[in-house]
Amino acid sequence: MKLDWLCISSSASVKDGIAQINKNGKKCVIVVDDADRLCGLLTDGDVRRYVLSGKDLNASITCAMNPKPVVFHQMNEAALRQEMLKRTMIVYPVVDANNRLIDAFFWNDLPENKNGNISGFLPETISTVIMAGGLGRRLYPYTKVLPKALVPIGEDPICTHVINNFKSFGCKDFHLILNHKKEMIKAYYTEVEKDYSLTFHEEKEFLGTAGGLSLLKGKMQHAFFVSNCDILVEADYPCIYKMHKSEGNLITMVGALKDVQIPYGVIKLDHNSVATLEEKPKFSFLTNVGVYLLEPCVLDDIGDGEFIHMTDLIERYIAQGKKVGCFPVAGDAWLDMGQIEEMKKMTAVLERRVQKQMGNGE
Repeated sequence: MKLDWLCISSSASVKDGIAQINKNGKKCVIVVDDADRLCGLLTDGDVRRYVLSGKDLNASITCAMNPKPVVFHQMNEAALRQEMLKRTMIVYPVVDANNRLIDAFFWNDLPENKNGNISGFLPETISTVIMAGGLGRRLYPYTKVLPKALVPIGEDPICTHVINNFKSFGCKDFHLILNHKKEMIKAYYTEVEKDYSLTFHEEKEFLGTAGGLSLLKGKMQHAFFVSNCDILVEADYPCIYKMHKSEGNLITMVGALKDVQIPYGVIKLDHNSVATLEEKPKFSFLTNVGVYLLEPCVLDDIGDGEFIHMTDLIERYIAQGKKVGCFPVAGDAWLDMGQIEEMKKMTAVLERRVQKQMGNGE
């Protein structure tokens, strides 16, 4: 079947579906039976709701999918295009009289949508703060010479990739929190040609991963993103913003689904007897990636000159019963440059993305 790359068997698990969505890059998979009859549709939004409900990722994909998606019956391209203009959907499945999948079209197949985002763009008021003051010890010897924010990934520094990532969703206002080798970072971004606003804020001493935000008090009137300078997260940022606002969160964290395999047999005891022995079990966790969306009032809860990490601030809010939300993304959507091997992986992934955009990839 020509759509094998987009389809997944109804006997697969939710975790299998997540892996397939991440692999095909289309934000969805179409669930079919052995006769290629359409059973349902699993989108990244369905996955997000399923994960947030705390349900088992090893359960059948049918537990998370939409069993009654909108489908289109055989029609000519012009008629289908009219349908695509009338309603915004991730995918437009085309089925025959027996409900067998015969084709599928995507919202960004339309020429006018090529450079758009199906979730729209971030509001014009949005800003992004990039924490660029760390020592980057995990990247020695690179960071003995360069600040972490300027370590090159391909032709550009990692911090420029972070900026471009948010720019692609409409953000035009950026702030850098600086400390270590700050003059080098300022010199680079003062000279480089920019089509966005960039403001520097200098810590007198390192204040942790959140303390430097106190420098922004009185300067943020609207919700703003905060990102580490050494990570790239492929996420639907307008959707994060909408969820953050609808939930009334003070902070929304981005969490990546990661599998961790225990390299040993794990014993569970029942009093003095072995109840079960599971060989090298694998567990799934939502891990903190280092991207957050904050309300401006959060700044008032950070003391001037206070050393505090973002995780400490979040734990403080949780203890106070204040709203902290999470927006899940696929594990492979998170690229962390924090270690040399991960930096090489990030470079390879970005090179593949460039090739794909140029039409040289799958």
